[in-house]
Amino acid sequence: MKTKAAILVEQKKDLVVDEIEIPKLEHGKVLVEIKSTRICGSQLGEIDGVKGPDHYLPHLLGHEAGGIVREVGPLVTRVKEGDHVVCHWRPAHGISGPCPTYDWKGAHVNAGHITTFSQYSIISESRLTPIDPKYGHEVSALMADTITTGFGVISNDAKVRIGQSVCIIGVGGIGLGAVLGAKLAGANPIIAVDLFDHKLEQSRKCGATHSINTNDVTLEDALCDIIGKPEVEVMIEGTGNPQVIERAYELTSREGTCVLFGVIRFDEKVSLNTLPLHFGRTLTGSEGGQSQPHLDIPRYLRMMDDGVFDLDDFVSHRCKLEDVNSAISRMRSGESIHSLITF
Repeated sequence: MKTKAAILVEQKKDLVVDEIEIPKLEHGKVLVEIKSTRICGSQLGEIDGVKGPDHYLPHLLGHEAGGIVREVGPLVTRVKEGDHVVCHWRPAHGISGPCPTYDWKGAHVNAGHITTFSQYSIISESRLTPIDPKYGHEVSALMADTITTGFGVISNDAKVRIGQSVCIIGVGGIGLGAVLGAKLAGANPIIAVDLFDHKLEQSRKCGATHSINTNDVTLEDALCDIIGKPEVEVMIEGTGNPQVIERAYELTSREGTCVLFGVIRFDEKVSLNTLPLHFGRTLTGSEGGQSQPHLDIPRYLRMMDDGVFDLDDFVSHRCKLEDVNSAISRMRSGESIHSLITF
């Protein structure tokens, strides 16, 4: 069986869209028909080599999607054929098994426990959570990372308490999830920071009480206008820019928490005065908000059922797999917020 897929052949180059041969399912593996998958900043990082030289080229991409189980391999018990599933990169219960290798014109194409930039994909059981079909595949794609990571940054990493001041720098995909999570956690004020007005407008729809475009004003001055001092109790940084990370840390209050979910390049560093860490300030990085998809996703869906929040306006752009490189360009330019590949 063959499937069309987007393949990363060379770093800093366009993805190649072509047909690949799907291998036989091994233990713990599931064949999923992908219906909707989000283009995430992590994929841009893989293409650009943010974490360094890529030793697994060529390989497949994508780690958050909604799809339908079409076949299960040996020892799989948590999902069955026909199930609608959230495909997520954070591990849940279930078997992982060996990573698959696809055939592409006689050459090997590598893949991890989850890849989603293809119409059909072999995914580890541990990266799948069943979902009621009524929610639709786009909700599944958003639950896979945007919501679980965004909420997890707030509740698990930052441990936001009711009434705490929260500032979120970078309100793209995960940033918007964090804004919504801060609203649900009872934070006040919730300050969104970005360079693009359309992202700030969307952040206000998600619960930001204030927004700052740092093209127009310095973050310090804007914070003083909002809360009377140039610091917040919880600072969330999502750009991975060394200068922004340094400023975010400096503008975190004495006993506040600064959480980094943006990924800095492997060859860059930041310069910090660590003295505040001895007096109560916390600096930490986030790995997917420490989310537990098998537990978190059912809880968040129950909240949606009860009208606590909705995801109606989260998707800004949709495209077909053949247009993936154009969609990636829109992300780089800041035009798109949540860009989905639909099949």
